[in-house]
Amino acid sequence: MKVTHKNLNALYAGLVTSLFALNANALDSHMAIALDHAQTAAKINDVKVIGEQLEMAKSHIRVVEDHLKESNTSMDAAIAHSKQGHADLARKSAEEAVVHLKAAQ
Repeated sequence: MKVTHKNLNALYAGLVTSLFALNANALDSHMAIALDHAQTAAKINDVKVIGEQLEMAKSHIRVVEDHLKESNTSMDAAIAHSKQGHADLARKSAEEAVVHLKAAQ
């Protein structure tokens, strides 16, 4: 394969995208963000900032709670489908549960 600027640009773009994708999980963790806001609130003396930080923390906790609830619903569906012998539907519901559990992190 001949190396061209087009190939190098595509390779570079792929590498950059991969790096951002790896960092996105760490940066987007709702629990980590909520914890950061709560820790900030615990260190601040400004009562207004404490309230603002904790409101932001709670908004991320709500996202986690919603995803956990959806995951539980998907797991219930997977269990019901498995009891009925519906392998494909059970697997699909289990996959949905995994997506929500990952999103809740």
